[in-house]
Formats: sequence, C-alpha cells, structure tokens
Amino acid sequence: GWTCRDECQYECMWLTVRLYQQGGRRVPQFHGKWPFSRFLFFQEPASALASFLNGLASLVMLQRYRAAVPRAAPTYPTCVAFAWVSLNAWFWSTVFHTRDTALTEKLDYFCASAVILHSVYLCCVRTLGLQRPALINIFRAFLLLFLAGHISYLSLVRFDYGYNLVANAAAGEL
Repeated sequence: GWTCRDECQYECMWLTVRLYQQGGRRVPQFHGKWPFSRFLFFQEPASALASFLNGLASLVMLQRYRAAVPRAAPTYPTCVAFAWVSLNAWFWSTVFHTRDTALTEKLDYFCASAVILHSVYLCCVRTLGLQRPALINIFRAFLLLFLAGHISYLSLVRFDYGYNLVANAAAGEL
C-alpha cells in the first residue's frame, strides 16, 4: 500500500535524519512525529504491536466480564458498550500505527476521544445513574454532543493537535 510518493517521503526523511546526525544536530520531527523505521508493511511496528495487545487485553476482559456478570446487572449494558468502544479504538490505533494516513489518523484520534468520554460516562453511571436516571440521560446527551462537536471541529474547521490534546485532557480530568 505504499505509493511512490509515500516511499519517496520515507526515504527523504531518513536521508534528512542522516544529514542532521552527521552535522551533529538533533533529529527533527517530521509532520509533528519522530522518524520510525518500517518493518515489513508496519510503519510503527512497536506502536502497532502495543495497540494490538491492548485491544487483545480489552477483548479478554470483555469475555471475562460477560462470563462473570449477569446480563441483568444494572451497569452491564454500559460496561459492555465501553468494552466495544475500547476495542474499536484499539483496532483503529493498530491500523493507524500500521499505516499513517489522514483517514487512519482521524479515526485513531476520534475513537480515542470516544473512549475517554465513555469512561467519564461510565463513571457517572456507576456513581449517579442508578439513583438519578434522568440526570444521567442528560449527561449522556451532553457527552454525545461534545463528541460530535469535537469531531466536527477537527474534521471541518481545523485538525488541531493542540486542541485535541487539551479537549481530551480536560475530559480525562473530569
């Protein structure tokens, strides 16, 4: 899946790295990223493997959860949904680190945001939702609107790494 242009960018990146090193300078970032050596078709093999293993761990934990917790448990659907949101995010993270394109980068970032927001939602369901279902429904709607706005801004206005980091960190702090 590497085009001639992709191959040229990759080779030019490593030529530039060698020239920087020969000149005694620090290795630069390229498009905001440190240079990685490809292995076979994996653009970032260690990151792709780590993402795959995280996804595998999420799958194992989902299976254990489903085997141990009755479907009638009040938070069962929310916990299972969280597992599927996490599995989706780790899948796209693996794909992104295998092949970095504009689309795979966005899917990785957007799905990571969904995991963070679903974590916040799960926390609220576990602490407030059982006693106040109307409140948790309002909060769920707010989080879904926030995610839709976040994705819309990054897709339609500007793909801003700094904003994405601040938005996700703020949601994580919540």
